[in-house]
Amino acid sequence: EVQLVESGGGLVQAGGSLRLSCAASGFTFDDKTIGWFRQAPGKEREGVVGAISSDGSTHYADSVKGRFTISSDNAKKTLYLQMNRLKPEDTAIYYCAADYTFITPYFYCSGYGSQGSSWGRGTQVTVSS
Repeated sequence: EVQLVESGGGLVQAGGSLRLSCAASGFTFDDKTIGWFRQAPGKEREGVVGAISSDGSTHYADSVKGRFTISSDNAKKTLYLQMNRLKPEDTAIYYCAADYTFITPYFYCSGYGSQGSSWGRGTQVTVSS
């Protein structure tokens, strides 16, 4: 059974940093479409970043480009999201996702094809002003 478990969320002041982790069981992130998504209160879920683990291709949402970085450690079966220069508008529940199907990072970040992905339960990130 595939399971993803996020951790690393918390409360941070604007301008600070957090690193989210997503631990996998039941598979590795090799040759997967991977991504991070978030959902703020009262808003729809939105893509933060989509990526292909095997070739390093990525697509970031404009709102996080230059501040967030996705990475993975296949030996540890862990996906990361490094978040720097955090802003109050980054406050949301953050979810990791992975899919066996190859999906172009731009489309995955846009939500295309993510309905059939494996998802974690999320971790709360709160950025105070």
